[in-house]
Amino acid sequence: MQSVGIYEAKTRFSALIEMVEQGEEVRITRHGKEVVRMLPVRRKPVITDEQIARELEQISALQQTVKAQAATDSIANLRHTGRSQA
Repeated sequence: MQSVGIYEAKTRFSALIEMVEQGEEVRITRHGKEVVRMLPVRRKPVITDEQIARELEQISALQQTVKAQAATDSIANLRHTGRSQA
């Protein structure tokens, strides 16, 4: 990671872009405080095929749970449960 001031960043902008393209992070500061962070664009997918498959399995399991719950709860039972016993 490299940190540079705004003036230096203006004068070396092309070189800084090349550094970022090579995978390095560049931070630009104003009066010693970070104001910009330049990061390389990710070329790989953020989520893997395994993660997608795992998420789909969890969604399917949740759908089965909801279907099972709906089958046991009839409309009459739900209506009765919602009424107070006053």
